[in-house]
Amino acid sequence: MNRWIAKLGVGMSLASTVMATDEVVPHVVLGIHGGLGVDKKDMTPELDKRVRAGLEAALRAGQQRIKDGSPALDAVEAAIRVMEDDPTFNAGKGAVFTHELKNELDASVMDGKTKKAGAVAGVTTIKNPITAARAVMEKSKHVMLIGPGAEVFAKAQGLEIVDPSYFRTEHRWKAIQEILKQEAEDKKRSDAGPLLPKVPEYFGTVGAVARDKDGNLAAGTSTGGMTNKSFGRVGDSPIIGAGTYADNSAAAISCTGHGEYFIRYSVSHEIVAQMKYKPTTSKAAAEDVINRQLKEAGGEGAAIVLDKDGNFTTAYNSEGLYRAWLTSDGKIQVRIFEK
Repeated sequence: MNRWIAKLGVGMSLASTVMATDEVVPHVVLGIHGGLGVDKKDMTPELDKRVRAGLEAALRAGQQRIKDGSPALDAVEAAIRVMEDDPTFNAGKGAVFTHELKNELDASVMDGKTKKAGAVAGVTTIKNPITAARAVMEKSKHVMLIGPGAEVFAKAQGLEIVDPSYFRTEHRWKAIQEILKQEAEDKKRSDAGPLLPKVPEYFGTVGAVARDKDGNLAAGTSTGGMTNKSFGRVGDSPIIGAGTYADNSAAAISCTGHGEYFIRYSVSHEIVAQMKYKPTTSKAAAEDVINRQLKEAGGEGAAIVLDKDGNFTTAYNSEGLYRAWLTSDGKIQVRIFEK
């Protein structure tokens, strides 16, 4: 097992985590996730209520775009913006802190019809990184912009720019203070590198997948990254083919989890590739990648998958996954730990 994961101290090892794949749900037009979240033992009634309310609000925002007949990208962006503005999630306003006590944000989007994509990474002043990622896709000749360059671009596009202090939340601040204290104590005993937190705030990302009236797919992912991450670190969320992928001939996918593994295994693209070339179902492909390949490698995480026919499923090798979906008849389903 990866030595960083071993230091999480959240009462379970990857080997003992629950391997789960939701049953396939037909006629889904929008699916979302809010990250792996806390362990069941740490879930309070108040947090449960906030998570469920946040997921439903995100779905409602995307549903409005779908009702308007807007492209799938509009629904994805609308849903993710709601979660970026909700401090419950590790994206936007609720972003975790880096080792340098900064909130650094990453996001990406992809259009399944055109295969166009856009991403931003390491930004600190863009209120809604998912909107900036879409602007990179639609208004630049590039796929990814990072740091100050991405912020200059976003400002030039008229996107909302905020002071970095906007992203600070008290519970994230307490989390980084705890891990820095732990790290200082640990350095007295070993020369190990930066630690992961002993609080369940390590894995956090939000994402959405959608299918519009024309059958076009889109996917997007946004994150505040890893608590106590090292200077310059970028995870899988802004990397097309790792944390985000969409292909009209197969599926739209958004991932969450230990980003280094998702990059190495090209998780979102691997699921699509299996569907296209094996071929296999979205459920079988997601199960193979998340609950076999990643688990065998020691990586923890999840993927939500919406295929070209509107079938939605999720796979995760963690105790739970904040997830929800909307079907074409307007019905919403929200789940955390329950299957």
